[in-house]
Amino acid sequence: MKNYLWNMFANIKNGQMSGRNVILQRRKKICETFLKILWTEGFILGYQVDEKNTNQLKIFLKYIKNKPAIHSIKFLSKPSRRLYYSTKQIWKINSNKSFIIFSTNKGLKSILECKKLRIGGEPFIAIN
Repeated sequence: MKNYLWNMFANIKNGQMSGRNVILQRRKKICETFLKILWTEGFILGYQVDEKNTNQLKIFLKYIKNKPAIHSIKFLSKPSRRLYYSTKQIWKINSNKSFIIFSTNKGLKSILECKKLRIGGEPFIAIN
């Protein structure tokens, strides 16, 4: 399951380093939910299903003054080392420095949504 996610974030990172406007990614439901969170937070311009191949997504990358909107992507929880944060631990995280996406029992949520709903979970990635 997470191989698709790590592949997608590696493609986004490499696409922005090479200055591409659009990248193609294999279409998976979990990837679409991550892209929806990235779009609502303003890290990408958008995404859509490719007209020619419905199994692929077109991801439109965002640049601010010719610099990528995503400076760095760090994977927090790995298969070899799982992390789980409780509600109290999430409140101690400074959300101004980085943006963290969590996997919770209510689906994928941003750190701000986890604080509002008062739920914990497994942190996937931190974006600066």
